[in-house]
Amino acid sequence: MPDNSNTDNTAAEPKPKKERPPRQAMPEQAPEDRARNFQEVPYGYTPELAMLEASRCLTCKKPKCVDGCPVHVDIPGFIALIQEGKFIEAAHHLKEQNALPAICGRVCPQEEQCESKCILGIKGEPVAVGRLERFVADYERASGAVATPELPPKSGKRVAIIGAGPAGLTAAGDLVRMGHEVTVFEALQETGGVLVYGIPEFRLPKEIVKAEVNFLKQMGVEFVMDFVVGRNATIPELLEEEGYDAVFIGTGAGLPAFLGIPGENLVGVYSANEYLTRSNLMKSYLFPKYDTPPIRRERVAVVGGGNVAMDSARTALRLGGDVHIVYRRAKEQMPARIEEVHHAEQEGVKMKLLTNPKQILGDDKHRVTGIECIQMELGEPDESGRRRPVPVKGSEFVIEVDTVVIAIGNNPNPLIPRSMPDLATSKWGTIIVDETTMATSVPGVFAAGDIVSGAATVISAMGQARTAAATINKYLHGEEIVVPKPA
Repeated sequence: MPDNSNTDNTAAEPKPKKERPPRQAMPEQAPEDRARNFQEVPYGYTPELAMLEASRCLTCKKPKCVDGCPVHVDIPGFIALIQEGKFIEAAHHLKEQNALPAICGRVCPQEEQCESKCILGIKGEPVAVGRLERFVADYERASGAVATPELPPKSGKRVAIIGAGPAGLTAAGDLVRMGHEVTVFEALQETGGVLVYGIPEFRLPKEIVKAEVNFLKQMGVEFVMDFVVGRNATIPELLEEEGYDAVFIGTGAGLPAFLGIPGENLVGVYSANEYLTRSNLMKSYLFPKYDTPPIRRERVAVVGGGNVAMDSARTALRLGGDVHIVYRRAKEQMPARIEEVHHAEQEGVKMKLLTNPKQILGDDKHRVTGIECIQMELGEPDESGRRRPVPVKGSEFVIEVDTVVIAIGNNPNPLIPRSMPDLATSKWGTIIVDETTMATSVPGVFAAGDIVSGAATVISAMGQARTAAATINKYLHGEEIVVPKPA
């Protein structure tokens, strides 16, 4: 019999499981430093950190992360290029589906979208998709290797985009890549919409937005500023007199909501829109270099628990204020990103949770002196599934403040619907569309973003805008389009 005593059986042994590195944190400013400046908080990944983080990706054959992305970015594809050190190629691959990667990498809630679907997140931490997206976009911009994609022949069709916010910029980028002539009409003097007037410099530097807009200009998108559609021209005039073949509405939800409590008309009460616009677009934080009335105050209360509330509170802190967030629910019910709440607390923002304002108090000169609140407790779940806050009888108290910022949401601006009566709208003032096409009740007119869904995320607006752009392309080529069904 043959002697098998020396046979090597190691091949039959299972291979050791590959150890993956932990999720890589981004280096950032120390809280005590950043709380008094408007520079961006995270520094971003180095190439070494990016490649290490990218090495964690499992490159799944059926990547669920892509399903979680509203614009359906090929996430494993661009991450695989990072693994190989092909950063420029990764940026170009990413831009095939996302025209604004440097922005999305900074402000999108990846933890609720692509990263929430990551297989690694089941037993550990998901791949940091947003941080890698930011890295490759920043690397491309810093290298000067931003390449304009090859465009198809001109179609001869013209599209008017109303609003230069996330939805409008996305639709413009997709449509110009399809060969159409695109003009973006913007009511303000700066492009970017909420990206420039609503999100602070320390979270999204304005130069990032300008760079993304310049990329669209290089592709041929035209921008017309200080142009209010509904006043300077109506949508029917754009179609019938100016010769546009289709119109896309991406005007967002810029009409602030208020609490409806006594004292909201006192001096020192701001909507978050006004407060952030003064700081961001009008640069009041650089007064007197920019001659905008300063909004510096000593004691500030910000009412709300979303990202806009965090942005307002962190802005007030940087302007020298002692800042309280007043929110009627518990911390775990805050709609703001966990990262934003964490940064706010690190920097010194105080949280007055389970607290609801009853009235704003003022002096004989009609200036804010305080905000009267009542303590809340969590009761039974409401229609959203969250436990409903109910007031605790006799628990009223006053927070002494000289400024109150209301950050409880926004409503669509009614100007365009009022100037176009045949445009179907909901009882909330949003434009009604067919969700599969983003077509409105008016032939040739499409809409997406917050003007359709109400205040939501940047990436959800972009996802809707990509659907609308694809539909507009079909419409311009003569295909029949599904329109909203009558209510």
